[in-house]
Amino acid sequence: MSLDTSEEFPRGMNPASNGHLTLTEENPQKESTRDLVCFSHLRWDFVFQRPQHLLTRFGEKRRVFYVEEPVRIQASEPFTQIFNRGKGVMVLVPHIPQGYSEAQTLQSQRDLVDAAMTRWNIRDFVAWYYTPMALSFTSHLKPAVTVFDCMDELSAFAGAPPVMVEMERSLMARADLVFTGGISLYEAKKRRHPRVYPFPSSIDKSHFMKARGDFADPPDQRQIATPRIGYHGVIDERLNLDLLARCADLKPDWQWILIGPVCKIDPADLPRRRNIHYLGKKEYADLPRYLGKWQAAMMPFAHNASTRYISPTKTPEYLAAGRPVVSTSIKDVEDPYGRAGLVLIADFPADFIKQCEKAIVMDSDRKWQTKVDNFLSQISWDKTWSSMNDLVVSACRDKAKKGGGKHV
Repeated sequence: MSLDTSEEFPRGMNPASNGHLTLTEENPQKESTRDLVCFSHLRWDFVFQRPQHLLTRFGEKRRVFYVEEPVRIQASEPFTQIFNRGKGVMVLVPHIPQGYSEAQTLQSQRDLVDAAMTRWNIRDFVAWYYTPMALSFTSHLKPAVTVFDCMDELSAFAGAPPVMVEMERSLMARADLVFTGGISLYEAKKRRHPRVYPFPSSIDKSHFMKARGDFADPPDQRQIATPRIGYHGVIDERLNLDLLARCADLKPDWQWILIGPVCKIDPADLPRRRNIHYLGKKEYADLPRYLGKWQAAMMPFAHNASTRYISPTKTPEYLAAGRPVVSTSIKDVEDPYGRAGLVLIADFPADFIKQCEKAIVMDSDRKWQTKVDNFLSQISWDKTWSSMNDLVVSACRDKAKKGGGKHV
């Protein structure tokens, strides 16, 4: 059992400070600087989304340790590979030998977490969960506060283990705070815990507003004709691929662009047309350059269990980029975006095409853009993070007063 510490926090730094405040009982700001240990089903380097937006902001004040799901390898014993991703975030990737049983795997994950806690002297911390399955190897930990940031209904996704529902029930029972990734998910969870708070998808406006500038088309998009209707994000079971194919057939002179990795579906099942273009995964920093050269953006989501509660982060991202949006009738898109006239809604191919025709015209509609900007001025990842942080600090103080935790 070992730790690969080749990319640890800089040497000479107090292991409990991350270059900020040392966590001592005399420190009056301790409640907002204690460590945060996150357990996630998502790879940090996969797609820059909700966890990355929030945890990099937490990392400005706290040490953040992001523990991923294990990687199976040919090895004689388990070990953890560690990456310093900057902004106060360390990513821990457990490596488990192939052939280990489920019991051996869980015990190894527990041992590796314990080793990391000892290595970095993590004693007073906030436990932050994105996946309830992590509770199977972390139930012995004693965090100051436990947070469940329920960004999706994971039990509804393809390949979800049957025990996921029971694990979520256990995590809800342990959690001090439950955050949800959208309003519809909040409605589904609010009666299951006394402190559930909705935090819908937010926006890094300054980043995506770069798409409104004047710059060269990226090389792999430059030769694609216009008009372009684009999508960025994970390409998986949440997309209505039949709708995409039929729209492409109805408008063969339009170009349908998809940016993002293909996950949990066979790439051979993707519709192939001369006017459908799969450009692959792009870096977060490069997305505005692609979006800025589209005439409209699309969200052709399917209606299935995996999309019932989604609140797509790409909705405000498209709008900040100045792109008119056409989406299928996802509840958290219809309200507030559709109701406010910011996003066009359609579920069937002919209707989707009609709405895309409207969207292409909206591209130059200054009144629509002003309405969008007024709406976006009310939301940001900074505001979301600040509200979450206030709730975490408050929960720490409440537990201390009740004797459920150390004084903060």
